[in-house]
Amino acid sequence: MNTTDSLATSLDDFDRRDWQTETDFEPVRFAMVGLGWWTRDEAIPAVADSEVCETTVVVSGDRKKAEEAAEEFDVAHGLTYEAFHDGEATDAYDAVYVCTPNALHLEFAESAADFGKAVLCEKPMEASAERARRMVETCEDADVPLMVGYRMQTEPAVRRARELVRSGAIGDPAVVHGHMSQRLLEMIPNPDQWRLDPDLAGPGASVTDLGVYPINTARFVLDADPAEVSAFGYSEDEAFADVPDERATFQIRFDDGTLAACSASQNAHESSHLKVVGTEGELAIEPAFMGDAYRGFVLEVEGTRADVDYEQVDQMLEEFEYFAHQVRTGGEIHPDGRHGLVDVETIEAVYESAESKETIEVST
Repeated sequence: MNTTDSLATSLDDFDRRDWQTETDFEPVRFAMVGLGWWTRDEAIPAVADSEVCETTVVVSGDRKKAEEAAEEFDVAHGLTYEAFHDGEATDAYDAVYVCTPNALHLEFAESAADFGKAVLCEKPMEASAERARRMVETCEDADVPLMVGYRMQTEPAVRRARELVRSGAIGDPAVVHGHMSQRLLEMIPNPDQWRLDPDLAGPGASVTDLGVYPINTARFVLDADPAEVSAFGYSEDEAFADVPDERATFQIRFDDGTLAACSASQNAHESSHLKVVGTEGELAIEPAFMGDAYRGFVLEVEGTRADVDYEQVDQMLEEFEYFAHQVRTGGEIHPDGRHGLVDVETIEAVYESAESKETIEVST
């Protein structure tokens, strides 16, 4: 296939689900663990819109919150964390969606694995690489599927970007620029929230929660992994006193030779983009990582620019339906736990570099 044909294939039917092979299968019933705003406002509504997914259990650390959520979303079972770990209502669900603070992911994945349930775990997998590795090994030992919730990997714009890079449409990839920022304390006006607590979030706030988007999306588009990183972090606002990265920049050398310059901040104007510059052209997605924003897609090759207009999708619906499809059809899951572990190792290397002022190799 020549470049012209590959361009036409990728840009036509832009929002196609290239992963979908079957549509007629039994819905996957989910236990939703962690009832913060993302689960209530994004995950549960997405599942409600799906014909192949269903929420049958909700789980919270607070009994009243669990019971109220069960009533609000018309779910039969509202469980406490303790009841979930004790195995209550295991006949009512097939899979577990884990959306608790990062440092609590492992314990729920371990219980789900003990019950033989598939696991969809929010990113980043855990607060440390050691705990993320334990999650991978636990699910592998129990032979249960584990997927990390990188919604960008089922986003059509990102999947088409990957196809275009693979086809050589922009030549050899050379440089990636990626950024994500938001005003965390305007979104959640509580300086004591878990995203600013290293015991719950992991080693920082901005790279852990936001910088992981350009890291992982670049990995997916390039089909490459980080080899080494260098980074700077800075915190000034009192609310960020316990974390080193109110704002951060970091560079990555990927194992294919591509270089990346990335930035992230939990205290800056809401903004995101991903650009891949090749030897013969470039592609850009902007905004890139904000779930409810229109994701513009631009491709420029040899002086010809195409702004692609396509039907936007609910990213969480795509993610859940992909997971359900792979679970029910026995398809290979990507991003799996081994893939997600690399991101946690990369994040740790970023923080180590920022502290030591040295370039750090990524341990994989």
